[in-house]
Amino acid sequence: MLVILDRDGVINADSSEYIKSPEEWLAIPGSLEAIAKLNQAGHQVVVVTNQSGVGRGYYDEQTLENIHQKMTRALAAVGGHLDGIFYCPHSPEDQCSCRKPKPGLLYQVAAMFPTDFTDAVLVGDSLRDYQAAQAVSCKFILVKTGNGEKVLAEGKLPVGVDVYEDLAAYVNYRLKSPN
Repeated sequence: MLVILDRDGVINADSSEYIKSPEEWLAIPGSLEAIAKLNQAGHQVVVVTNQSGVGRGYYDEQTLENIHQKMTRALAAVGGHLDGIFYCPHSPEDQCSCRKPKPGLLYQVAAMFPTDFTDAVLVGDSLRDYQAAQAVSCKFILVKTGNGEKVLAEGKLPVGVDVYEDLAAYVNYRLKSPN
């Protein structure tokens, strides 16, 4: 199964000031170990992330690459890996097709990992993650970390969306479940 993860708020702590350097990237406790468990269970794991800080000039793509290198090194230290990292560097004003809630990043994933999205899951912490998943008929999981609690409080998600405390809680449930 393909597991698609949002980055900020799911894997690492989010910030309204953006994650602008490797030093600011801090894993959410248990998230890296959860990804390693998914790997060990045979799941492909990719990241899809809006990174408008690039388009806004807060950091450049090399800095973003350095942040992702820190993330992959930290993941490797616990026995895990990512099968791909897909990001949108554009600001909302660019009106690109890859910025979630539009499904462009998910189409990029599908090009590299041919899959029926109905067999995949996207784990996110925002309404735009949900909307991107819906656009390609992908199952969506909301985690309460990052913006998840706020999204729940706003009441904009439809009834029936599965909600977990964090990525680790979802993975622990997923790997115990027969489906």
